[in-house]
Amino acid sequence: MRTSVIHKSRRAGDNGKDGLDRMSQRSIARIAGLLYLAYIVIFAASQFIQGKPIVWGDAAATANAIVASQEMFRLGVTLELIAALLFLLTAWSLYALFKPVNKDLALLFLLLNLVGVSIECVDTMIHFAALLLDTGSAPMAAFKPDQLQTLGLIFLHVSGIGSMACTLFYGVWLFPLGVLAIQSRMLPKIFGILLILDGTSLLICFLQMWFFPGYEKWLYPLYPVMFIAECGLGLWLAIKGVKDRAATPAVAG
Repeated sequence: MRTSVIHKSRRAGDNGKDGLDRMSQRSIARIAGLLYLAYIVIFAASQFIQGKPIVWGDAAATANAIVASQEMFRLGVTLELIAALLFLLTAWSLYALFKPVNKDLALLFLLLNLVGVSIECVDTMIHFAALLLDTGSAPMAAFKPDQLQTLGLIFLHVSGIGSMACTLFYGVWLFPLGVLAIQSRMLPKIFGILLILDGTSLLICFLQMWFFPGYEKWLYPLYPVMFIAECGLGLWLAIKGVKDRAATPAVAG
């Protein structure tokens, strides 16, 4: 009799733990979705604000536009740093969600994201240096105004190269994430396929920017795939969460 009561108590405890695990998975999924959506919106706003005053090929016009809207330029830089933080937190949330499926793959996409975010933060600081040069805030008394304007435009070009490097890591991290989305069965399989296609699209973007900079039109058909994959995943996680999944030990390798 006592043994039967103990067994029933243990089963009830296990069921309660499984229920908490499922609740925790859904909470983590919704947090990841909200972070992902916030990242997408804030990053898009930062790129629009920072890109508006730039006139490629005209250092003087670019410098004058940046100086005239320096508060907005600072805002754009700040938003990009916030977006980078949100993206890293998104990756951490997804790592916590998919770690029970395959810890090695989850760690791989987290590290790839971390490298991309690190490059983006350095790249953003280089971008911000253009404002310091154009406003004369930097200790550059030995340089003439037109030289400072040219240096500012060079810094913006270097920042653009950093963005290309980010694209490589932000593309590759989607492959292990897509594989885990398929393996986990917590999400519709279509999201895993779309994430892999998104990663492929970003790698094509990276190659186009490095080797064929004058052929941006090649990328136009890829933008809907990127938008649907990442916005769709963020919305699904934030609204629907994930499916219940039987607890399984983490798979290594």
